[in-house]
Amino acid sequence: MATGISLIIPFLNEGESIYKCCEELEHFKTKLNFPLEVVFVDDGSTDNTSNFIKEFNFKNLEIVKLISLSKNFGAHAAIRAGILNSAYEVCTWIGSDLQEPLEFIAEGYKKIAEGFDAVYIAKESIDVALISRVFSKCYSALIKLFVIHNYDACGVNNIIFNKKVKDYINTHIEVNSSLMLQIIDAGFKNMILRLPFKSRDIGKSKWTLSKKLKLFTDTFVVFSHAPLRFVSLTGFILFFAGTLYAIYIIANKILNPENSMLGYASLASILAIGFGITNISLGIIAEYLWRTFDAARQRQAFIVSEISKVR
Repeated sequence: MATGISLIIPFLNEGESIYKCCEELEHFKTKLNFPLEVVFVDDGSTDNTSNFIKEFNFKNLEIVKLISLSKNFGAHAAIRAGILNSAYEVCTWIGSDLQEPLEFIAEGYKKIAEGFDAVYIAKESIDVALISRVFSKCYSALIKLFVIHNYDACGVNNIIFNKKVKDYINTHIEVNSSLMLQIIDAGFKNMILRLPFKSRDIGKSKWTLSKKLKLFTDTFVVFSHAPLRFVSLTGFILFFAGTLYAIYIIANKILNPENSMLGYASLASILAIGFGITNISLGIIAEYLWRTFDAARQRQAFIVSEISKVR
């Protein structure tokens, strides 16, 4: 493989913003002193985004590819498809909305040349909606507490990595998983770059609440046994509390039979809480069983429909 960097850009119906993305990349390439390959990955788009890319007049970029997936597999699967079909040893990814500052590519590439296996890119600041900031903070805090204890409190949005990490990713393609946490959890020699991110200028983000919740679930089911420990702890606490309450009722009935109450309301509340927690516990266990079944079927994380060389 030649010395350079492959930039993976997954997209889904980004016809409004893809032209600006291409222009920015063309301009940014003039500032680099090393080859840059751009691999666009169409994650099941239904608009004309792919046609915009094919028709764009690329002049500065050395290699431009367009990979079309057979359907929408999700951003992490699309990035994996791009990495698997990239030309250079060093890889990273960005969103087509260009919220990431492109300068991190050059800075991260230098750090890789200095001997780091992976460079984590964290948001120093970003202007987004309050609910998005709250979700990001809570997600990062929970990962740091229950999954990866050295995880950055500000979160990791992008990673630049070398051939060692690339080979690891390509030989361990996981379904329903987080690419970033897979790399971080592997423990490669790393460092963190903190940079200010930009808000989205054009189009609407495809990073919906349902996708955030799926990532949240995948993160804790794939990389941690904390949910199972939570189920066990909750069951122990309820058993202990129920035992104490039963002792209290019996003692009250014996010592003060005339004033003891039947407590139908209390009994109904306890049953409702108990059955609710039982169903939640079964749901958590079912998530683990489903992913075990999904892994046993050995279905592909993504299916490439077509690979086009744009330049």
